[in-house]
Amino acid sequence: MAILWLLMALVMLGFVLLPFMRRKRGMIEQVPPGHPDAADPAAYGFLRQEELDVRLPGPDQDLLAVLELVQRTQDYRAAAQLLAGTESGGELRWQRVQSLAGAAALELQQRPGGIHETPGGQWLRVWRAEQPKDAGGAAVHAEFLVQQAWRTATPGTEEFRIIMEEAQSACAQAALLAPGDPVPYVIELSIARALACPPAEFDQLWLKILDRAPHHMGAHLAALHYWCEKWHGSREQAYSFAEAAAARAPEGSLLAALPLFAVFEHLPEVNLVRSLYRSEVVTKAIHGALHAVHAARPDDPMLPHVRHLLLFFLVPAERWAEAMQQLIHIDGHVGALPWTLTDDPAAAFALHRALAVAGYEANGGSPAGLPG
Repeated sequence: MAILWLLMALVMLGFVLLPFMRRKRGMIEQVPPGHPDAADPAAYGFLRQEELDVRLPGPDQDLLAVLELVQRTQDYRAAAQLLAGTESGGELRWQRVQSLAGAAALELQQRPGGIHETPGGQWLRVWRAEQPKDAGGAAVHAEFLVQQAWRTATPGTEEFRIIMEEAQSACAQAALLAPGDPVPYVIELSIARALACPPAEFDQLWLKILDRAPHHMGAHLAALHYWCEKWHGSREQAYSFAEAAAARAPEGSLLAALPLFAVFEHLPEVNLVRSLYRSEVVTKAIHGALHAVHAARPDDPMLPHVRHLLLFFLVPAERWAEAMQQLIHIDGHVGALPWTLTDDPAAAFALHRALAVAGYEANGGSPAGLPG
């Protein structure tokens, strides 16, 4: 146990800070490279920190290939074709819309353009101009505007409100182009939260999503954010929403993991009590998420999201073997909560991974006995 306690001492600051990185986006301290007591992820076939992919929560080779092609050629057609071939109403379409919009927003941030320079993300503007009735392009544009508002404006300001209202209009256009697709309404959920729309208006929007995709995990996560205490709701409302969704979830649905996301959103900003992660509320939420993971389809696009959050909770709960089970499925990709809420997602993930390996080995585990 000496190795474990040394590591815990080194990263205690990380455990204190990480729960409120959602708000302050600080840096996570990493186990010092080359430290004699640091766990070696390579012994388990895990990737080095610098090799971790921060773009996606899990593998999507088709999307990565399209992103590389679009960003290299500035030709949107591969992206349009990808979304046209992605099932409407599914989680994968929502994730791909988010990723494409995020790529365009990041390009624009890195290359804002000027007199002699074309701004980044030009391919999205060309896409909308050349194919104004393409539903995929309309959805990507709406999500792009939402991300731009958060990146470039301060919430509560007039500039922020104007961009969000423009995004709201873009959502309406996207919904007209694809009446049965829930994605435009999922995007609008985040706008409703940002603009602090009244609960009655939010409920009307939520009913439109339930009519189209009642078990959409991404939509439920967006709605959960609205009901959280830090926005317009309360801890009780958020928990009630999450538990009701989990109770209604059909077998195989990852909605059974929603209470764990509600717990995450309401972790104390500063927490020095390790027993919190073994409390009844947290333990119940962990069990629900583990059940959801075991029952879900292996190719469920939301599965990596749940596994990443499970890792975050299982490590401080000292449930080492279960933490290792998540690692063997998600290692390599870190574009998910909670890591994306820090300044260095790869470092935050690597920290938890090192603790999981150290705890696993301190309790008799080894690479040869890695759980499946």
